[in-house]
Amino acid sequence: MNILVINCGSSSLKFQIVQTDLELIEKNADKQLAKGLIERIGSQALVSYKAEGQSAFKTTAPIRDHKAAISHIIQWITSDESQIPGIKSLEDIHAVGHRTVHGGETFSQSVRIDNDVIKCLEDNIDLAPLHNPANIKGIRAAREVFGPSIPQVGIFDTSFHQTMPEENYLYAIPYQYYRRYKIRKYGFHGTSHRYVSYRYSVLENIPKDKTNIITLHLGNGASACAIKGGKSIDTSMGFTPLEGLIMGTRCGDIDPSIVEFISHKEASSMDEVFNMLNKRSGIMGISGLTNDMRDLLEEEAEHQDRRAILAVKMFSARIKKYIGAYLSAMNGADAICFTGGIGENAVEIRQRVCEGLDWFGIEIDNKKNAATVGGKEGIISKKDGKVKVYVIPTNEELIMARDTCRVVMNAPLS
Repeated sequence: MNILVINCGSSSLKFQIVQTDLELIEKNADKQLAKGLIERIGSQALVSYKAEGQSAFKTTAPIRDHKAAISHIIQWITSDESQIPGIKSLEDIHAVGHRTVHGGETFSQSVRIDNDVIKCLEDNIDLAPLHNPANIKGIRAAREVFGPSIPQVGIFDTSFHQTMPEENYLYAIPYQYYRRYKIRKYGFHGTSHRYVSYRYSVLENIPKDKTNIITLHLGNGASACAIKGGKSIDTSMGFTPLEGLIMGTRCGDIDPSIVEFISHKEASSMDEVFNMLNKRSGIMGISGLTNDMRDLLEEEAEHQDRRAILAVKMFSARIKKYIGAYLSAMNGADAICFTGGIGENAVEIRQRVCEGLDWFGIEIDNKKNAATVGGKEGIISKKDGKVKVYVIPTNEELIMARDTCRVVMNAPLS
């Protein structure tokens, strides 16, 4: 099967084409055929495409909406220019998988999209006002372009965390607010944490139910996840992605009274305060320089900028705090797994996070750590370490393609 995987933002559309089927999944032999990104939808869009084994192609085009974006993608992938093997027409795309941020409590696994599913996504817009509307736009656009004959599947960021026990997902506020409004921890980055868990079990040659690890998805958005027996039992992001680790522009955990305090002192509305907590906080707010960890580490190394150093220290310390909490909750773990742009490439951050955790049996091999960047996968801990430390580049699109295949084929989801 050739599966088109789509990730829609409010003005962007990222895609991959993955060749997979149940036999290829079993052999771990799926193939990425092409990928691309369209940005600035609604104006003169920036377009970049790349077929496997071919040079990247970049251009601009007037793309008014998500339907036009999908049509533009189809035009390229079915053209002689793309040279994607086995794809010459629309009929050569056999299914479409959509990344969908928030499934609420309705969806604990990926599902085939129909009108009822879209209605549920619309009902959950209050829980993800920035993300679900964009996801719905992409789904509606793809259904228009492909028609009813091509199955479409929703893959939810929140579904992996639906295995959390209620003592971990409930907040200590009056229970009626959970019953009325479903205020609880949902967690995000679920597809990434799920992929890393799967990949770890492959590398260690162990069954899913023997997978006891802590995964760290570190990028501009960042989250930690405690995975016991292959299932998420706790995660750092909460009701929204604002909770948990310090991120690029998000504050992570804070005393909620700060919101009211700043609102009164600055004569700001709640919307203005939450805009600040989401878009002007995190390492950006602390450093006053950037939300890019690469730039901060450069400032620290070259100029010894005090606030850049502070931001890096705070970012690392919060991660370490969550590792300690999850090791306690899980009665120990077999491995710590780094992923995401920072997790996969920031040697210094991995080192700082693991410093001082030797009491738990977590010790980094500096040479291995320095060598494992740029998409490389492997163990970076010392040979005799009790807890292994892995770098595992994430591949959310592979999980999405596999789920799409399984749903279409009515096969069990792993």
